[in-house]
Amino acid sequence: MEKVDVSGLSCPMPVIRTKKVMDQGAEEILVVGTSQVSKENVSKLAVSQGYQVEMTVDAKDNWEMKLSKK
Repeated sequence: MEKVDVSGLSCPMPVIRTKKVMDQGAEEILVVGTSQVSKENVSKLAVSQGYQVEMTVDAKDNWEMKLSKK
């Protein structure tokens, strides 16, 4: 599983970094971040690219998104 850490980054960098890993053919990707806007945008990208999204959020609004190719 590829890991993409986008903590502290603002858009469009989280989307660009995630898309780069997708374009390399990754079937499973773990994206870790802190921005709510990035969470929404990366999730939208994943769905549009045919990935299934599993999200977990902790008490501090840090999030992990597991992306799996359908």
